[in-house]
Amino acid sequence: MEYLISLVLVILSGLFSGLTLGLLSLDAQSLARQAKHGDKDAQTIYAVRKNGNLLLSTLLLGNVAVNTTLSIFLGSIASGLVAGITATALIVIFGEIVPQAVISRYAMWFGARTIWFTRLAIVICYPITWPISKTLDYFLGSELPKTYSKSELMEIISEHEESVHSPIDEDEERIVHGALLFSHMRVREVMTKAMDVFAFEENQKLNDDFFKEVNECGFSRLPIYRKDKTNIIGIMYVKDLIVEDENITIADTVEAFDSKFLTVRDSSLLDKVLTRMLKTRQHIAIVKDHNDNYAGVISLEDIIEEIIQQEIVDEDDIEEEETE
Repeated sequence: MEYLISLVLVILSGLFSGLTLGLLSLDAQSLARQAKHGDKDAQTIYAVRKNGNLLLSTLLLGNVAVNTTLSIFLGSIASGLVAGITATALIVIFGEIVPQAVISRYAMWFGARTIWFTRLAIVICYPITWPISKTLDYFLGSELPKTYSKSELMEIISEHEESVHSPIDEDEERIVHGALLFSHMRVREVMTKAMDVFAFEENQKLNDDFFKEVNECGFSRLPIYRKDKTNIIGIMYVKDLIVEDENITIADTVEAFDSKFLTVRDSSLLDKVLTRMLKTRQHIAIVKDHNDNYAGVISLEDIIEEIIQQEIVDEDDIEEEETE
């Protein structure tokens, strides 16, 4: 009978010790997210894990009570030195090390299947642990949410992509990394500089040479300037040239030329520019420097390429590659 009681006490000690480490190592926010997405084990555990201080007080009280009882019981059936050594060995090995090592590794699975034990312990210890937990809540507040820096999130995504147990693939990893990085980038890092911009003067006539040049450049939107290439006055939409009369100037077109265009600073952040483009439904913006001088252009495609971390190749690009 003495051995049976000792065995029960050791098992209880192991449960309390293992669940203390296992359940409290589970992040409450992560459990809430998993529960929201239908994880049954997370839903079961979150119901008790969300009251962290109450759970902590209960498991620690139970563990101390069981270990004390085990030491006293062994002292009553054996000599003081033998009881002390036996109690220490049983508690350390089977009441602490083994259960903590096992349960911490399978905390979700084990915690969900022993939730009845945890709930029972909470009910039994409630008169003592409730005031303790409330005191802790008052002085310490609720648990601090676990947040990650962007570099940490990127590292987590990379680790998931490398794991055979994760559904995240290489393309998703690349896109998430790009989405986390692009908001820190400035327009000047992505834009096409003024010297490299393909543009036309407003008095350029819509003749054969013009259409040949437009076709060769391969762009759907082109800046239009007045006399000086730094004096941008509008944007020409190539797709609308099809409805225009021949041999008229760009400035005289009805549909193709638009004098209203988006202007951004070269120091602007890409996420801010993307938001403005989406709100104004503009796919291209004229870039100005801090002195309000024309610096270049940036397109929606340029920003998207930074997000997906890959160049967008269209039909004209493919044809050029095949020619080369």
